[in-house]
Amino acid sequence: MSKTRYERCPHCGSLKVIKWGRQRGHQRYKCKQCGGMFTFRRKDVSKTNRFVWFEWWILRKQTVPQIAELSGYSGRQLYRWFDEYLENYPQWRIQRREKVNLLIDGTWFPNKMCLVVYRDERVKATLLYRLTDNEWEEEITEDIENLMSVGVEIESITSDGGRSIIKAVRKACPNAIRQRCLAHIQRECLIWITKHPQSEAGMELRKIVCMISLIKTHNDRRQWISDFNVWAERHKDYLDQKTIKEESHREWYTHKMVRRAYIHIKKALPDMFHYLDNPRIPKTTNALEAFFGHLKENVSLHRGMSYRHCQNYLKWYLYFRNKDNKNKGK
Repeated sequence: MSKTRYERCPHCGSLKVIKWGRQRGHQRYKCKQCGGMFTFRRKDVSKTNRFVWFEWWILRKQTVPQIAELSGYSGRQLYRWFDEYLENYPQWRIQRREKVNLLIDGTWFPNKMCLVVYRDERVKATLLYRLTDNEWEEEITEDIENLMSVGVEIESITSDGGRSIIKAVRKACPNAIRQRCLAHIQRECLIWITKHPQSEAGMELRKIVCMISLIKTHNDRRQWISDFNVWAERHKDYLDQKTIKEESHREWYTHKMVRRAYIHIKKALPDMFHYLDNPRIPKTTNALEAFFGHLKENVSLHRGMSYRHCQNYLKWYLYFRNKDNKNKGK
């Protein structure tokens, strides 16, 4: 039994289309949603309608068998079209923007594929991306310089504690405000301290770390910094305690995980609270993490793609997600 192929209205995109007589030997259709009438004599219209199914495959978490059921086209035909579209990915264009509060982060996919995204938090738009194999300082420096060269005015950059990103920002954009992601600081410290620390110093530090996300005013900041400094002074001997192996005379910090959390906060402290002075500055990269989460859910539905197809899929996904925001923030 053959499938019924559902035609799509070229005016509104609706599938509520019915046959409406014939015109010069060609089947005529009417859209029940917008009332438009049309035929499919024009190849460009037919190709546009097929491209809509490709956009569904990229964005709407629809597999090829599901789209075949909806569209009436065979799965093999859809695969041929989608392979052709994947190879003809759009050229990325950077738009000039003023006072951009940039989020920078990377995420990994199978086959050591790393996607680094530069996102404007204000308009929820990706300004630039790079597909690579790691977060390399040289590449991130080049990307930031490219953004600035086309007129992107960077006011602040929020990122995690990755050394490559921090060094690249200092080198390429020294005048921008550098905001450390508070969510990363809190998450990493809680991992090192553990959920149930055994020492008094660990238990007290865990309470201090849990308060990071609750700092909303300058008074909160002053109180939190005071509590942290008092804790560090009271447990100075504990943090500096070392264990020495008699045979090799090798030494290390005895309570290295609590000390690691302390050092992590101490180094990040100068760049932790810029968002209190400027409310436009995002204090975390959570928005970008959520974006990566949706992207990975989509990619996981299409397991089995080749390395090249996966790269092109990511390019199309970023293009479609950015299309609705292209006129914002000008």
